[in-house]
Amino acid sequence: MTTVLVTGGMGQLGTDITRLLKGQGYDVYACGRDTLDITNQGQVQEVMRQVRPDVLIHTAAYTKVDQAEMDSDRAYLVNALGTRNVAIEVERYQARLIYISTDYVFDGAVDVPYSEFAPVNPVNVYGRSKWAGEEFIRQFCSRWFIVRTSWVYGKHGHNFVKTMLRLAETRSELRVVHDQLGTPTYTVDLAMFLLQLLETEVYGTYHASNSGVCSWYEFACAIFEEAGLAHIHVHPIPTVEYPLPALRPAYSVLDHMMIRLQGMDELRHWREALHSFMEESG
Repeated sequence: MTTVLVTGGMGQLGTDITRLLKGQGYDVYACGRDTLDITNQGQVQEVMRQVRPDVLIHTAAYTKVDQAEMDSDRAYLVNALGTRNVAIEVERYQARLIYISTDYVFDGAVDVPYSEFAPVNPVNVYGRSKWAGEEFIRQFCSRWFIVRTSWVYGKHGHNFVKTMLRLAETRSELRVVHDQLGTPTYTVDLAMFLLQLLETEVYGTYHASNSGVCSWYEFACAIFEEAGLAHIHVHPIPTVEYPLPALRPAYSVLDHMMIRLQGMDELRHWREALHSFMEESG
């Protein structure tokens, strides 16, 4: 039986990948921050010594994009050095590593989807710290998958879909930016791709998001349509009217070139995935 250790196992992706792998007969150890603080190298060493996983899926991360601008040390401690700690121990036990990265490693200055071979140029601390984590993996590990994804949402944890639905409980009008383009990604679909990847040895960097393109405004409109909340009026606004501490790439659509080249299954369209999420969330 293959043993899998999941960091960030209580998060929105970690919870779904843990549930999926257990259902497929894997021996899964899901660790939250209370049982595995990746910034504590000694604790990482001890957990790895106890579990001795065949595969480690590294979902734990500092994901507060705006707060990272004011707390860059913490962002780098978790996303860069924490990932280094994990990478070193994964290599010690000759395990395989799947690392979840982000579309925010790109600057969004183009208007065509970014392939895995496009040059990176992150424009905020979060993106730079996640890129630093990628580099530590390439430096210390010999068998790794780096999976960049985008606009993640799911049943567990905080995300844009839940925020929109919560705001709709007390408001009838919302303002959402229309000039940032990307692709929403449902954690259940991403987890299924990770399972597909885990059962191969086609190592490298992959882009895995649901298919299609939308703006945050279009995403919000689709959420309310799927939820039957036609009375909510969404106003499209430019990014300059909704200033935040961290810059966002204006265009961070991911091209799934590696998935195509390996003959693997692409993730379904984001709108179909959103429909499933709303049905499954009840």
